[in-house]
Formats: sequence, structure tokens, C-alpha cells
Amino acid sequence: MIDALDRLVEDISKLNSKLILLIGPPRSGKSDLLGQLSARRQTPVLNVGAVLGRELLTVPGTRRHLQAADLLKGLADEVAGNGLLLMDNIELLFDRTLHISPLDLLRRHAQARRIVSVWPGDLRENRLSYAATGHPEHQDYGIDGLVPFEIN
Repeated sequence: MIDALDRLVEDISKLNSKLILLIGPPRSGKSDLLGQLSARRQTPVLNVGAVLGRELLTVPGTRRHLQAADLLKGLADEVAGNGLLLMDNIELLFDRTLHISPLDLLRRHAQARRIVSVWPGDLRENRLSYAATGHPEHQDYGIDGLVPFEIN
């Protein structure tokens, strides 16, 4: 599976949006696969929840939604190597108080560099979702502008 993902990372370099989402049920090995890609490509994984969360703690709560996207961009620029950004634990981006559309944010970043990110939700009938319908953080997206990589 790592060989297929590694080839896909090369193949997307020619696309406008260079976003690959690793999609699968909990404990299916998404983070492990990302770790293997990290070792193979010698590029660190950005743990968004831990690193961005730590940065946001230094920002007053009333201003976090204004600075979250810029803070993430700065962190991505620091961590990305060889035009590749690997991201895991992105659940923080779904926090409603940040007023961010996580997938749109990933797509914007993927115009400048290749991104491989673990998606913490589901893919059904060409629709990505995060959280159950009715949950306050529920999000639903089409898959335009990204390449889904499913893990079962």
C-alpha cells in the first residue's frame, strides 16, 4: 500500500490541486501509512491538533478565529519538505469557533504544494463527511479538487 501511495504523491505533482486524503475507518492504519510515507520521503508529519492547538493557546479566545488559518500556514511552511506536507490529527480544524472550512483550507494549501492528510471522517457516494448528521461539527463536502486514497 505504501508503494501505491508513494507513486500517487509523484503523480499529483502535475495537478492544480495536489491534495490526497487518506480515508478509512478508525484504526485502519491511516496514521501508520502516513508515518511510513514520512520515513520514506524524510518529511515530518505535522500533528495539527498538537502543534496548532499549542499555538492557539497563546492567542486570546476572541481572536483565535482570525489567526488560525495564518498560524497553520506558518506551521505548514516550517514543516513541509521537498514540496510535500504531511498532516495528521486535523480534527481541531473542525472546531466551529475557528470559523474554518477545513477542506477548503486544505485545498488552498494544496495549490502551492503536495499535501497528504489523514481524513478523520467518511467517504460515501463521492461525499466526504466529518461527524454524524446533527452533530455541531458536522461537515459534508464533494470530492472535487482532491484525490481520495481509501484504506480498508
